[in-house]
Amino acid sequence: MKRLWENGLLALLIKGASITAIMAVASTVSISAQAADMTEALVQNYAAAMKSSANSQNVNQVSRLVSDDALISLSRKGKSTSLDKDAYLKLLQNSWNDTSNYRYDISVDNIVITGSQAKASVTTNESWVKNGQQVSFVTTSRVTLTLSTGNAVLLRAVSQVAIN
Repeated sequence: MKRLWENGLLALLIKGASITAIMAVASTVSISAQAADMTEALVQNYAAAMKSSANSQNVNQVSRLVSDDALISLSRKGKSTSLDKDAYLKLLQNSWNDTSNYRYDISVDNIVITGSQAKASVTTNESWVKNGQQVSFVTTSRVTLTLSTGNAVLLRAVSQVAIN
């Protein structure tokens, strides 16, 4: 009887250790999946999504491409301002409402990836008609993108704006 009890206890301990080991492996796999790395493809997907969202003037889609913690610094002719996500989206919405024939293009290069973030040089070309006049902006930026729910979103931008 004593021998059966010892064998039963040993089997239970081995079984318990196996469950613990499986849980430890599952936890590690889960953590690895959550700590995904940024990729150049995610950066390019961000640019394509931003182009599509801006050209369709869809502020909700643009909102999903900008982190809630975003900070966007804009400089033009020696004057600077910084916008948080809400101010940036409001500026876009107001601009779209006051213009017609809006067009947006974006290019990304000099991508440097570190873990879950990417830094990149971004050039955007925007044009529209306001009060019968064609206006175009070229903005050059150094941006930081971060991962959010498996996609790249804008976290920081330091931008220089030129009006043509």
